[in-house]
Amino acid sequence: MKITVITVGKIKEKYLKDAIAEYQKRLGRYCKLEIVEVADEKTPDNAGETLENQIRRKEGERIAKYLKDDAYIIALAIDGKMLSSEEFADQIQRLGVGGTSHIQFVIGGSIGLDEEILKKADYRLSFSKMTFPHQLMRVILLEQIYRGYRIIANEPYHK
Repeated sequence: MKITVITVGKIKEKYLKDAIAEYQKRLGRYCKLEIVEVADEKTPDNAGETLENQIRRKEGERIAKYLKDDAYIIALAIDGKMLSSEEFADQIQRLGVGGTSHIQFVIGGSIGLDEEILKKADYRLSFSKMTFPHQLMRVILLEQIYRGYRIIANEPYHK
């Protein structure tokens, strides 16, 4: 299985880079992982709805260039479906058994994903009703993918 994480913005903090590198290493035995970073737009603190929509659209255009027609696209969205780790693992396993060889996860920027990207998604996934920094969300997503593969393989992983 190929897993691609398409994300807006770069990681600057060393501790986040280290965590991402650790999960990339761990996931190497379960899947082919690729992380694609697209440039983010600067969002002023007092940005109105029109400006935020323009920013999401620009970031969305950058994301869209990497979306593959043959991939199963999962957008991370606060209004998405929340799953337990076991349900998440089950979904990954079902997709693989069903013939899906490529899953693309999409993480938006600081103000979320463009509506066009959400429309292209096969599934909307939420990790919480809370908002997380998109940089941290990358670590959380990789940890859950790793946990999912451990569950699928019936390997121990702390609960």
